[in-house]
Amino acid sequence: MKHRYLTTHIVDDLKQKMVFISGPRQVGKTYLGMEIARHHFEHFDYLNWDARDDRKRFLEDRFQGDANIIMLDEIHKYHDWKNHIKGLFDKHRHDFSILVTGSARLDVYRRGGDSLMGRYYAFRLHPFSLAELTGRQTSITPLKPLNFADSGHESREAMQNLATFGGFPEPLFAQSARELRRWHHQRVDRLVKEDIRDVENIKALSTLQLLVDSLPERVGSLLSLNALREDLSIAHKTVSQWMDILERFYYHFRIYPYHSKKIRGLKKNPKLYLWDWSEVPADGGARLENIVASHLLKLCHCLQDAEGYKTELHFLRDIDGREVDFLVTESGQPWFAVEVKSSASHVSKHLSYFAERLNIPSLYQVVAEEGIDIRAGNVRIISLDKFLLAMV
Repeated sequence: MKHRYLTTHIVDDLKQKMVFISGPRQVGKTYLGMEIARHHFEHFDYLNWDARDDRKRFLEDRFQGDANIIMLDEIHKYHDWKNHIKGLFDKHRHDFSILVTGSARLDVYRRGGDSLMGRYYAFRLHPFSLAELTGRQTSITPLKPLNFADSGHESREAMQNLATFGGFPEPLFAQSARELRRWHHQRVDRLVKEDIRDVENIKALSTLQLLVDSLPERVGSLLSLNALREDLSIAHKTVSQWMDILERFYYHFRIYPYHSKKIRGLKKNPKLYLWDWSEVPADGGARLENIVASHLLKLCHCLQDAEGYKTELHFLRDIDGREVDFLVTESGQPWFAVEVKSSASHVSKHLSYFAERLNIPSLYQVVAEEGIDIRAGNVRIISLDKFLLAMV
């Protein structure tokens, strides 16, 4: 396994507070936690809520006496986990570090009790990106231009593997179409029938499965809950709740239109993308757009979690139908906009339109063609692999 991009940040933060690592199922949270415990601490203890003996030890606060880090996996499934871990930290903060991992958002499950505010740092672990996979990550400063490095054969080959097999470690490194199909089936099945069932009161799991199956076809489009409700013949409130649950469990993410008085923008419908872009149909441009969305979200989350910046990912669309795929902001201020195209033959006029009205410093048109890096007015047209190498 390659060195993960959050390792140094997590090790530093464990010296001060608890650290929570959340993220999609099978993204590598447990592996990352174990690698940190093994290589940065002399002794460690690992407890998994899904193991009966470990549950008992956790509830009784029985840990290995020489451990200087305790790693707790999936404890969010325990209804009173926040109160318990608060007491554990307050009592033993000078005795050992605490690292918590889970496949649901660990800051969401509030079942009552005292807040953990001020006692932990939270990180969201993403799938592998092109920069992380190739080890060519660069320093990034919000509101400053991106740093682009020359791409080569290695990065183009890695890009092809990411586009085909996604960024999750198991299928990415197996590089087998057969194993990818099996992995898709098992991951989604366990997500619905195990992870969600363990913490959510959903009876119609078969209908929830139908909802999951329908989402890859909706990637990159404005999301209509009414359309989903009609397709599944369920209440609007139900489909809204289910979409929120799937988002909490990192199956999909939604980005929302950027609001400004300077443009007559949309106010409601978001666009939908999957954490595993290999589920998105390869024909058309939806998978390409999802890959870019995932890399941009990873950049925003990393800058938020590790550096404390207020970076956000949006899209631009006005009531006249002009649209730009992505806008990254810092503290509400536009940083750069991205339009994704299959080729460099047509330059997006909408990029310049929104840039003029919103004062967007940098404009990029990302294309699937290799070896492209040209200027067209104030727009930089750049190949997908070279653009993604400037991400985290």
